[in-house]
Parts: sequence; C-alpha cells; structure tokens
Amino acid sequence: MYALGTHLLIELRECNPEVLKSLEKIRNIMVSAAKEARATIIDISFRQFNPFGISGIVVIAESHLTIHTWPEYGYAAVDVFTCGDTIKTEIAASYLIKQLDCKNPSIVEMKRGILSHKNKKLPHKVSSGSISKNGAFQAISG
Repeated sequence: MYALGTHLLIELRECNPEVLKSLEKIRNIMVSAAKEARATIIDISFRQFNPFGISGIVVIAESHLTIHTWPEYGYAAVDVFTCGDTIKTEIAASYLIKQLDCKNPSIVEMKRGILSHKNKKLPHKVSSGSISKNGAFQAISG
C-alpha cells in the first residue's frame, strides 16, 4: 500500500512536568527532533498558556511536527506528519520520547493520501504538466 505521507499520533504520558512547562525547552526539543529526522525546517511557532501548557508547530518542507503539553498531567500530544519517504518519523518520535523523559509512550501510525488503486507508488510532488484539467494526476513517461 503506497501513501503520500506518514502521520504519527504520539501519546506521551508520564513525562517530566518541568520539561513540559518550559517554552524554551519544548521549542528546542521539537526543533531538534525535526533536525534529527533530517527534515527541512521552514517556520517555527510556539505559545505558552497561563497558568501552564504549551502548543507549538515546526513547519517543515515535508509537512509538520506539532505538540500540545499538559504539564499538570505529565502529558503531551504530538503529531509528526511527513510526505514522501526521505524523513524517518520514528527517529523524531524516539528523540521526543527520550527528551521529554516519557515513561509511557504510545504511537499510532497512519498512512495519509492513499490514492493509488493500482498499488503503484505516486510521487509526493508532481510538475504542473502532470495534472489534468480536472485535477487528476497523469503519469509522465520519461
């Protein structure tokens, strides 16, 4: 089964609450996770909430990494979504688990963009000449 992307839904329970409530630490960890997975970082945005909790996104050329923290529960919800097959999502996930000192992680992997009905791998980027007027992908012979 071929897909345009891989999406990890990561549940991080029993994390270090001191890390989860530090905007600087969470931002640095998320950026480092993207770098560890060899993603191309495009933009970074993080916000701290009162009295605590952080939400943030690292936009990458290949898609995104997001996090929402609940330090009061030692919990973080993380998404790692990448298109194509050059980025290793499991590297980012392992890095996050370690850096957040997570004792009880779980990961659900979803394939996104399962469009090929012929079990044929589709490119995650196509040229404008390969899209028909109705928006369908047309194969370009080489």
